[in-house]
Amino acid sequence: MINADFRVEPADYKVDNRDLRLVRETVFILEQKVPEEEEWDELDPKCQHVIARDAANRPIGTGRLTPDGKIGRMAVLPEWRGRGVGDALLRALLEQAQARGWREVSLHAQVHAMGFYSRHGFEPYGERFMEAGIEHQAMRRALEPMAAPERPAAKPRGPSVPAKDVEGPGDVSEACLALVQAARREIVIFSRDLEPAIFGQPALVEAFRQFSIAGRGGVVRVLLLEPGAVQGQGHPLLLLAQRMSSVFQFRAPTEDVDLQYPSAYLATDADGFLFRTLGSRWEGDWSPAHPARCRQLVEHFGRVWERSRPCTEFRALGI
Repeated sequence: MINADFRVEPADYKVDNRDLRLVRETVFILEQKVPEEEEWDELDPKCQHVIARDAANRPIGTGRLTPDGKIGRMAVLPEWRGRGVGDALLRALLEQAQARGWREVSLHAQVHAMGFYSRHGFEPYGERFMEAGIEHQAMRRALEPMAAPERPAAKPRGPSVPAKDVEGPGDVSEACLALVQAARREIVIFSRDLEPAIFGQPALVEAFRQFSIAGRGGVVRVLLLEPGAVQGQGHPLLLLAQRMSSVFQFRAPTEDVDLQYPSAYLATDADGFLFRTLGSRWEGDWSPAHPARCRQLVEHFGRVWERSRPCTEFRALGI
């Protein structure tokens, strides 16, 4: 969820803990005098958290959704109140609840904030009560089931093109360029460190730029085994990603089985792929259209992506 001045995104409790604490300690502990031992609880690691960030990537608001369907820990820094941050945080949490198929959510509203929650469809129930020294009112809201997305029509499949061998950086660069230029809406990359000899080539960086501005809602997802090696080299593709942060997403594997994966590849939604058996060498094969092989790579990528961590260290670049 993006606004001209701020954005709201899911937060990882471990990765984003420092930023979550900054907001909640400022609002609840320092401003509202909530005892610190009451602010942090055993539910926090189990909750779905959202965080609001300003244009400079600084945390400005938080909220959480507990496993039993309660919204809580809604906090916005004082200088950002009245600018729609709370509304955006609450909408994001409601969308998460709907996506889980929940039919109702509840919350404990501070009495002065009841009007805010009422505007979003919450209704009070029960008697008022004291919590952390502040008067509260229980509120709840029914949720409509999220409509199932229409199943898109199967895209036409052209004839499979037999894979060709690649043997050096020139072959690999040419294959990558052809694949990126043919991609429609998605490109996935599994790499150790986005080899500059390939992904730093001006022609390929320009192809990624054209993909980013094509207006098709495209996304480039990148899995990096060694994100630290990429961050410190002023990589041209990272500089592009800084400007096109809505298109590029980066994650880093954390599980041993993924960190031990020896190969590297690029695959697209146009059924093209490039595969190198060893990520430290150039030899491999590629095809501009090989649905079966491409599907295998995309499915592997998806499994690793789900259990990998966001590359939050790239936030210094605004990614």
